[in-house]
Amino acid sequence: MSSARYQSGHPGHGESFGQSIVEGWKFSWRKVEVRSGLLVVIIAALFMIPFSTLLPVFARDLLHVGAKGQGLLLTAMGIGALCSSLVIASIGDRMPRGLLMVGGVALYGVLVVIFSVSSWFSLSMALMAIIGICHVSSHALVQTVIQTYSPPEFRGRTIAIFHMTQVLLLLGGLLIGALSAVLGAPMAAAAMSIAGTLCMIVLYVAAPGAREIR
Repeated sequence: MSSARYQSGHPGHGESFGQSIVEGWKFSWRKVEVRSGLLVVIIAALFMIPFSTLLPVFARDLLHVGAKGQGLLLTAMGIGALCSSLVIASIGDRMPRGLLMVGGVALYGVLVVIFSVSSWFSLSMALMAIIGICHVSSHALVQTVIQTYSPPEFRGRTIAIFHMTQVLLLLGGLLIGALSAVLGAPMAAAAMSIAGTLCMIVLYVAAPGAREIR
């Protein structure tokens, strides 16, 4: 790709729709900040977030709190998410975005592992609140990083790719459902979250540029 394409402020006029998509993927992979953000959200969507599909099982069989308790768990997660949003909106520009992005998703996985073995409802509520903080902080920071480090002519395409990764939520849901049928819900959620956390550790070690994103 020519440097003129990056500096012109828009893609080439003769570029087809298919070429535009391919160029967007190429840019996303070559730009370390964008690539790191996409990898973080891919790992979270595939390994961590799908645990929420098993919340009815946790509420009924492990915590014994039924539908009302499940609603309270989701409320706790929502409160954590709201607090995280307010913090990001207030001081997001002064945060070490890369470190929080990678660390937030790694912590997400650890919290889900603890949640999956907790039989104490109060502890589970607290864990869900912190999970909400990690979920929104990593998710919002990923979007911020992608938009910040994408030039105007690629910003729409990189954000589109970001949203395309959400399809992995369906794959993650299928995977955790299949595992829960074999191992049970707690073991399935824990196993997938451990795998996701290990992926984040590998990303932290193998891609130092990811944790240095500002």
